[in-house]
Amino acid sequence: MIIRDFMKRNVFYVHKNATIFDAAEIVVNRHIGLLPVLDDAERLIGVVGLKDLLTLEMPAFFDLISDVDFVHDFGAVETSHPSQEQLMQPVTSIMQPATSVEENCGLLRAYALMLKRNLHDLPVVSSTGKLVGIASRVDIGTAILATWKNIKDAQ
Repeated sequence: MIIRDFMKRNVFYVHKNATIFDAAEIVVNRHIGLLPVLDDAERLIGVVGLKDLLTLEMPAFFDLISDVDFVHDFGAVETSHPSQEQLMQPVTSIMQPATSVEENCGLLRAYALMLKRNLHDLPVVSSTGKLVGIASRVDIGTAILATWKNIKDAQ
């Protein structure tokens, strides 16, 4: 079983020239957690996740705290937002390197990669690096589990 047969083909993405605000708008409107970033040739060059966007909301001192269990709230910081200047920066300024697989990748390998790299969504590319789909842990996991029916039926 290969990932091409179980991926979502209608993928929302953002062009490399888009702003952080543009990316956030797509995430909000489409209710997605991972946004592939494409170049002019529609090749995958990175990803912006919900975590990357929400990091802009976190107070500067957050990285200095090793344990947040004792912090009951962030007080006035709870209502702060990124500046307009930050939001108008190119999405490439916060994008992460993309972990992807080619469309002929086996499901078990794709799932193992997602587990090892703690990914919930995995972009799928053609042999030329063009984005062709995206697969979630649920897409892959349910496809693998569906084969168990054959085992049960064989008994």
